[in-house]
Amino acid sequence: MGNKGAKKSGSTELTSKQVAMLKANTNYSEREIREWHAGFLRDCPNGRLDKKKFVEVYKQFYPHGKADNFCKLAFDTFDSNDDGTIDFDEFLLAISATSHGNLDDRLAVAFDMYDISDDGFIDQKELAKMITAMYDLVGETNRKGDNDPKKRAIDIITRLDVGGDKKLNKHEFIAGCKNDPVIRRLLAPNA
Repeated sequence: MGNKGAKKSGSTELTSKQVAMLKANTNYSEREIREWHAGFLRDCPNGRLDKKKFVEVYKQFYPHGKADNFCKLAFDTFDSNDDGTIDFDEFLLAISATSHGNLDDRLAVAFDMYDISDDGFIDQKELAKMITAMYDLVGETNRKGDNDPKKRAIDIITRLDVGGDKKLNKHEFIAGCKNDPVIRRLLAPNA
């Protein structure tokens, strides 16, 4: 986040420095930032969103699916300082990047979520795990034939892997998603 030392851990007060940083890094106005902050504090009075609450909130958007696996991967991506919680800055930066960022930014966030090992690549195992989590999230039960997560992961990597190393780097992932609307809908539905 940059200036973690500038505010107290777990603080619920929105400082002028935070507002300035969030305005500079999101498309939100000061008024919108303050509205988001008020809503965040209603849901998380201590100023921290833990993994359990994150899953509860996400399940509201996907009532017919199983959000747990997807949420764990998303939570770990958004918890940028790895403290086991998401503070307001991390929350709003994640919301902004996934909903208001340009296509490249949104695809970069999707890549970071899929790169479970955090090694800068998405391999077939990571992609199959993510596709399974997405199927769980939306309640997809047909996982045979072309819908099998492992087969789908192999197919996607084969189509997007320019380097021939059977894994995707961020550039291959972003370029591939931009050039293939079917893959983009599957891997980055909000992008």
